[in-house]
Amino acid sequence: MIAYVRQHLGIKLFLSYLIVILVGVFVLASTTQFTLPGAFNRHMGYMDGGMGPGMMMGSPGFGQGRDQAQDLYTTFRASFNEALTWAVLAAVALALVVSMIFSHGVIAPVRAMMSASQRIAEGHYNERVHVGGADELGQLAVRFNTMAGQLEQIETMRRQLIGDVAHELRTPLTAIKGSMEGLMDGVLPATSETFGQIHQEADRLSRLVDDLQELSRVEAETFKLDLRPVAVADLVNTALRRLSRQYEEKGVTLASSLPAGLPLVQADEDRVGQVLLNLIGNALQYTPEGGNVQISAARNGDEVNIGVTDTGVGIPTEHIPQLFDRFYRVDRSRSRRAGGGSGIGLTIARHLVEAHGGRIWAESTGEGKGSKFTFTLKAVK
Repeated sequence: MIAYVRQHLGIKLFLSYLIVILVGVFVLASTTQFTLPGAFNRHMGYMDGGMGPGMMMGSPGFGQGRDQAQDLYTTFRASFNEALTWAVLAAVALALVVSMIFSHGVIAPVRAMMSASQRIAEGHYNERVHVGGADELGQLAVRFNTMAGQLEQIETMRRQLIGDVAHELRTPLTAIKGSMEGLMDGVLPATSETFGQIHQEADRLSRLVDDLQELSRVEAETFKLDLRPVAVADLVNTALRRLSRQYEEKGVTLASSLPAGLPLVQADEDRVGQVLLNLIGNALQYTPEGGNVQISAARNGDEVNIGVTDTGVGIPTEHIPQLFDRFYRVDRSRSRRAGGGSGIGLTIARHLVEAHGGRIWAESTGEGKGSKFTFTLKAVK
């Protein structure tokens, strides 16, 4: 019985109404039973004026008058209890009707969400529930639909990931397999150039696997930060040294503009360096020959903002909110033609920045107008 009640919200609502009524009845009955004798005596006035001259204490009719008063009180009390009993029965019946009416308005949306959640669990991520008001149940329905939408988006990205990873793996594997078959058949010469091409494709595979492993680590927060005071200039200069040659080969100008007097930041030098390399590398990838990439920094309260600005292809405004999602790419075909990755780097950068207690965001006025990526680090006080 108890298990049955626990499993049905409508019965719980009815019992809650019934308990409120019974508590009210108990208080009413207890109060009336305690005050009823005094109220009866006051209103009766001991049989109309203190029992009257013929009902004086010691008079022959005194006992008979007292018995009549007692009988009248007993009858009055029985009538009152009968009326109270009928009132309780009427209240219980009304509570049952009201609970059925009002519980339907509560249970129906809950059951709808139960059914929708079951369908979502079965893989139907396009399931939604009707929002029937602005109360708590309506807000719950809105949150449920938001959750369902996010799950649908994640499922879409998961499927896209499978396709992306399959494509990224198939391309170098096909190249490696073709080169090895050519070597075995004697079609390709066993030269350093041939082996270099094979090594390049193997290196591409290795980078993809490393990115996937790093993404798994940062999303599971299984890495540790070696936080210590670091100069922003040291972080930027390290990144410049590592990527300056690639910029020179493509013909893109890379420069930094750091104001004097910047405070030290509390950071893991390797992890922040990883964020900078990702942002500067992306800027190089999407900036054409003759373009410019500028690294800047500025203090903003108790934080330091570090920005990477390029004069590249820019980002359509509608794509900016999704840039840091897993495996998201603005233009998948263009990314592949340009030799881009699978959309993992910015997600890793976001997790690393947030692990430092900072924020990261992107800005762009549109395609062909360049873009700017900015992240924050806590300044050392």
